[in-house]
Amino acid sequence: MATRPSGGDEQRSNMDSSTEGTWATLPVKLTDGILQTLHEVNFTHMTPVQSACIPLFMSNKDVAAEAVTGSGKTLAFVIPIIELLLRREEKLKKMQVGALVITPTRELALQISEVMALFTQKFPQFTQILLIGGTNPIDDVDKFKDKGANIVIATPGRLEDMFRRKAEGLDLASAVKSLDVLVLDEADRLLEMGFEASLNTILGHLPKQRRTGLFSATQTQELEKLVRAGLRNPVRIAVKEKGVEESAVAQKTPSRLCNYYTICRTENKFNNLVAFLRQHKLEKHLIFFSTCACVEYYGRALETLVKKVTVHCIHGKMKHKRNKIFADFRALKNGILVCTDVMARGIDIPDVNWVLQYDPPSSACAFVHRCGRTARIGNQGNALVFLLPMEESYVNFLCINQKCPLQKMVLTGEVVDVLPKVKALALADRAMFDRGMRAFVSYVQAYAKHECSLIFRLKDLNLAHLARGFALLRMPKMPELKDKTFPGFTRTPMDTDTIRYKDKHREKQRQKMLAELKEKVKTPFVKRDYIKNKSWSKQTTKKERRKKRSAKRKLEEGSDVEDEDMQELLNDTRLLKRLKKGKISEEDFEKQMASETETQHGATGKPIN
Repeated sequence: MATRPSGGDEQRSNMDSSTEGTWATLPVKLTDGILQTLHEVNFTHMTPVQSACIPLFMSNKDVAAEAVTGSGKTLAFVIPIIELLLRREEKLKKMQVGALVITPTRELALQISEVMALFTQKFPQFTQILLIGGTNPIDDVDKFKDKGANIVIATPGRLEDMFRRKAEGLDLASAVKSLDVLVLDEADRLLEMGFEASLNTILGHLPKQRRTGLFSATQTQELEKLVRAGLRNPVRIAVKEKGVEESAVAQKTPSRLCNYYTICRTENKFNNLVAFLRQHKLEKHLIFFSTCACVEYYGRALETLVKKVTVHCIHGKMKHKRNKIFADFRALKNGILVCTDVMARGIDIPDVNWVLQYDPPSSACAFVHRCGRTARIGNQGNALVFLLPMEESYVNFLCINQKCPLQKMVLTGEVVDVLPKVKALALADRAMFDRGMRAFVSYVQAYAKHECSLIFRLKDLNLAHLARGFALLRMPKMPELKDKTFPGFTRTPMDTDTIRYKDKHREKQRQKMLAELKEKVKTPFVKRDYIKNKSWSKQTTKKERRKKRSAKRKLEEGSDVEDEDMQELLNDTRLLKRLKKGKISEEDFEKQMASETETQHGATGKPIN
């Protein structure tokens, strides 16, 4: 392993396989309890990122590590955390936090917590706590106060909230004064997801004298932004694969990942996905969609169409269910998880055979992270992205931009048209009909905002064929479809307002709302008389302008407006101008208007109102 200084040491580790020697080859000796756990879980050899990071951490260096996804970064900081806490001169008390791990998603936090718990079993003197969303914060406060926490694993939002809970008896700011180690996992994504303000608040509470580690699958410009986290002349570790030149062709995905793409017509895309899943029923799949609404819609459809296979759905808008769904899917031997990019980073799900990208992600780097959910820690894995014909140039883009080459796959086997069955689901339950409409709208809006807008152009999408591919019964109302016709789409002949919810309570509410709307239509509109609080002169301004414009128009059209009327209008206009300029008061204005009206009406014999 070569070392060269570059604003801090930079170490580059090459690997010809997933291993880098046994744990006994480390320059620092690990505690017996840790070695026993490694033996029990059959981790006999280190990965390169582990062999590089662990000695540096244990020799009190700050570390900024970049390694391909699935390379074993979690153990690279879990083991040093325990070792450093064991070597403290003063043993940690119940309410003293010695290590803090911050990660962007609750799924990743849960996963790290499980790994940490595996190792702390041999060290009962250490307590740990998981602070993530989807649970009651008061319960977290009570648990912390009751059991304490030497190791905290948290998401930024919940951790920041815990610092504000002093009134409830939790003084977290005092608890972290004893901190030895801070780890930011998936560090670049913490910034991408908008946690910068929360991180600044959290870092403000932490002591400056600590070890800090940044771990991420990608670390470029983001690394420089994160140096503010308190890294002091960090050792930067970039783990590359042996035999791959450090040049433009260096691959960013694991070497044991087979990365494919397939081309599908818009209206046949979902049919192809269902056919593929039916052919691979005994395997474990992650299917990525671009929006939460698409996950909800297609996830429900797959539950019906792919028989005898467990289908789970997970996305960022789920609050309380996500933790259980994630744990349930991890425990499955085979099944389908339909998800958004909330599952794209750092998540380690055992034995994922296929990562299927039904929708290409909005950012190119997310493509690599999605693929990295399979082929982890030296295992074999496959990834397949579904592209439309006009999107095929995305393959070259990924190869150049993300160093991610793809092979073309021609899907074989029978492809059945399942879209009529999806339509039947929508006709049978208004909830499914609503999901389809929301999914279509969200997909079109996401497509319009795609980062790679030269390839993914909304104007290239045939929206009629897209609606057919979504198995819609009618086109939704949205700005992108305004004043357009869709000859390639046939609307269902039935009135979609008659589709009922299967949920009787929900349908009852809908019928009540429809009745109220109908009643409003029946009630004639009554024009309200508004109280005029303005002075008479200001009220008449608009009226006089209208009279003047009308008179002028008639004069121009050759009508026989009397000279006296024109003179009256001109006089009124002059008076208004004088009033506005402050040359006369409102009282004078009203007097002169009244006087002029009496004079003119008296002269013409017209009645005075």
